[in-house]
Amino acid sequence: MTDRPTIEQLPLVFGHDPATGRDDLLASGPLTAAISIVDSWPNWPSPVVVLAGPVGSGKSHLASIWRERSGAVPIVPLAGLEAARQAERGPVVFEDADRVRFDDRELFHVINSVRENGTALLMTSRLWPVSWPVELPDLRSRLKAATVVEIGEPDDELLSQVLVKLFADRQIAVDDRLVQYIVTRMERSLDAAQTIVDRLDRLALSRATRINRSLVAEVLSGLSNAE
Repeated sequence: MTDRPTIEQLPLVFGHDPATGRDDLLASGPLTAAISIVDSWPNWPSPVVVLAGPVGSGKSHLASIWRERSGAVPIVPLAGLEAARQAERGPVVFEDADRVRFDDRELFHVINSVRENGTALLMTSRLWPVSWPVELPDLRSRLKAATVVEIGEPDDELLSQVLVKLFADRQIAVDDRLVQYIVTRMERSLDAAQTIVDRLDRLALSRATRINRSLVAEVLSGLSNAE
């Protein structure tokens, strides 16, 4: 195998070997801005930040790092859950805002609490806030003032390094050419990388064989047919 740069950071929580710390992040083009905003806390450009990106792009990992750094408490803005009260006391985080049901007025009150008490709110979403099902005009206005940081789809370099790291975590040595073969044919997501490595590992163990191009083609074909 050719020499590779030292991998210092990885934007993925591994099922085989969980890693959610700051040292497990890999800085790459699609993640640079999101990593910078997490690292720059509490010196944020606004008290409300939204990390927006596709499934498996590292949003939850970054939110976990920020929670550890800031002491933030997870909230869901629904009546009776006292999310706004919690936001008065310190930083809060609301994940999957585009998928988890929330009350417009409760989220509006959370944002107001954050602004008035000098705390912070981090939200994660697959979509930008403008696409959320918000009906309350005041909340729309508050969301427009939030800092939105977009996480793009992983590029070839990031996917290659993620695959190498995932294989290495399982003590599996894989040729660079095989890694590139996978990268050019896989779904462009970090979740897909984890699924592929997991299935290859299981299949190779069950057949007592090495991971080769034929095995990779079989796994990729199975994933494609399952969609």
